[in-house]
Amino acid sequence: MDLFTHVIFAYLLSFVVWGPAAPQYIAAGALAGGLPDADILLFPLTRRFPALHHRGIVHTVLGVTVLAAVGAFLVPYLPYFTPASTLLYFVAMEIGGLSHLALDGFTNYAVAPLEPFSRRVLRLDADLAVNLVTIGLTAATLVVLIAEHGTAAFNVWVETVWILIVIYGGYLVVRGVARWRAGRVRRREGYSAVLPRAAPWSWLLVDADDAPDRYRIRVRDLELGHGLEGPERRLAVAKLPPAPGPVDSPQAALDRTYVAAMATNRWLARNYHFGEAVARGDVYEVRWYLVGARGLRRQFGVRGEIDRRTGAMTLRSGFVRPPAPPTATG
Repeated sequence: MDLFTHVIFAYLLSFVVWGPAAPQYIAAGALAGGLPDADILLFPLTRRFPALHHRGIVHTVLGVTVLAAVGAFLVPYLPYFTPASTLLYFVAMEIGGLSHLALDGFTNYAVAPLEPFSRRVLRLDADLAVNLVTIGLTAATLVVLIAEHGTAAFNVWVETVWILIVIYGGYLVVRGVARWRAGRVRRREGYSAVLPRAAPWSWLLVDADDAPDRYRIRVRDLELGHGLEGPERRLAVAKLPPAPGPVDSPQAALDRTYVAAMATNRWLARNYHFGEAVARGDVYEVRWYLVGARGLRRQFGVRGEIDRRTGAMTLRSGFVRPPAPPTATG
C-alpha cells in the first residue's frame, strides 16, 4: 500500500482499539503505521548494510518492535502529543507498525515479517500495492479529516471516523472474498498463481516455470461474474547468453535477449514477466514487461533492439507500453 493509506488505516485501526477518548494513542498508531516506509531514506546505506533495503528488516516484527520501543520514549516530546504511559505508547505504536506489515502482505508485494529468524514471506495477492482506487479513497479521507479538524463537533468527528472504518473494512472484505473466489478458479483451471488488478472483480491467472535454462509462462484474464476472458497467452524462451550471429525469427530474438534483459532490470527478473519481439527493418524490436501491468499506459520494463544479421543488441530499462489485451476469435 502507499504511505498515506498505511497511515490512514493505522489511524482507523487505532481508533477501534483505543476509542475517541485517547487521541494521543490514535496519533501514535497512525505515525507508526507509516514509519516502516521511512526505510527508503536508508538507501545510501544499503550497499554496506543490505538488511536496510526497502521492505527489509524495518518491515519485520523485530523492526517494528524496535521502532515502537524507541518511539514510546520520543513521541511525548513531539508537537501535539501529550505525556502519557510509555507502555501504552509502545502498544499503540506496535499495533500501528504491525498493521503496516499486514497491509503489505495483503497486496502483491511480499514481506518476510519473521526475518531474520525465518524467510517465509507473507503475500496474499489480494490487492495492488499501488492502486489508484485506494489512493483516491485515501486522498478523499485526508480532505475530510483535515476539513473537520478544529471545525466539526466532537460527535461529528466520531461518526465520520466510524463511517470511514466501515468503508475501509468493507473494501478489505471485498478484496479478500474476490481473492478467494479467484483462487478457486485458479485451482480448477490448473494455474499456479493469481494476481490482482485494480478492480476487485478483475484478476490474472498465471502459471510459470523459471528453470535455469528456460523460462515458461502462460497467463489468462479472469473477470469474476463473467469467467475467463480472451485466449490464453503463452511464452517459452531459452535463456541464451548474448552471442554474435544471425537472428532469424522473433522467437530467436526473445531467446537471445532474455538473459541480458533480466540483467538490465532485476526488478523485472524477480516478478512474472512477458516478452514480445517484432521485426522492424534490419532489427527486431523487443519488449519485456510485467504481466500484471496491462491496462496501464506505461509500465517499467526493458525495451530495445537486436540486429537481425549480427545479433548486436541495445537494451535499456524504461517505460514500456504493454500490448493491448488479445481478443478471442470465432
